[in-house]
Amino acid sequence: MLIKTLTDRLSADITPQEVYLNRRQFMAGSAGLLLPVSAIAALPATKSPLSTSEPPNSRSDITSYNNYYEFGTGKDEPALYARRLKTRPWTVTVDGEVTKPRSFDIDSLLKMKLQERIYRLRCVEGWSMVIPWLGFPLAELLKQVQPTSRAKYVAFETALRPGEMPGVARRVLDWPYREGLRIDEAMHPLTILAVGLYGELLPNQNGAPVRLVVPWKYGFKSIKSISRIHLLEKQPPTSWNMAAPNEYGFYSNVNPAVDHPRWSQATERRIGEFFKRKTLPFNGYGEQVAGLYRGMDLRRNF
Repeated sequence: MLIKTLTDRLSADITPQEVYLNRRQFMAGSAGLLLPVSAIAALPATKSPLSTSEPPNSRSDITSYNNYYEFGTGKDEPALYARRLKTRPWTVTVDGEVTKPRSFDIDSLLKMKLQERIYRLRCVEGWSMVIPWLGFPLAELLKQVQPTSRAKYVAFETALRPGEMPGVARRVLDWPYREGLRIDEAMHPLTILAVGLYGELLPNQNGAPVRLVVPWKYGFKSIKSISRIHLLEKQPPTSWNMAAPNEYGFYSNVNPAVDHPRWSQATERRIGEFFKRKTLPFNGYGEQVAGLYRGMDLRRNF
């Protein structure tokens, strides 16, 4: 009964007003916006039939337990240091194998028709959450630049700002952070660009001002703070695959049958729960996406 109530309303609607207002004041700082609380409007969004009926994790869980190595390798460091990131002005350049390359400023992206997508997130480390993202299909953006017939892959790049990102002083990865998808994965209805969560602007530690969300893949594929999207004919290099190709494949679909070389992927720990639960193939989205990989050897193409 409780789950039905949650899914019938946007997640922002269930928060007490005093908590909601305090949260918005926090958002003004964490999002790097010099705006009074009264000037920050909740993002308008519609519900989506693609959302899970599982209850979301708390906002505290989602904004305080993060992997975002540009701000440190500790789970708590992104919340501590990401407020340095200035998210206005911000543009996302889309180029490469497209007919109409262009740059989108963040205000134009915020004017897209936003939906609340409540998705499961499965980290390759073995933990998971349920997050109420606000965003729009990546396909809607790519259609505006008209991909050519040679556009087989989509490469993504995170902004690189050493003065605002203290973590990049450490060569944990070859910065800037890079990720990639096949074009059919990028155009799939489940793949979104997120600009918010819990009804409001995306906090910096969660990848503000705009990030990718691909719910059937391990979380590191969902690149944060995107500054460039580049369409190309050949498979692009990706950060974790370059760092440890035997551990992190290009596809990185959630697969309980293919263990990480150093730990099992058969189970996961949902943040906030005591007992582990079984991990689902494609993170539970197999009905929608398994056809993308029909005939592929998923152990070889991990």
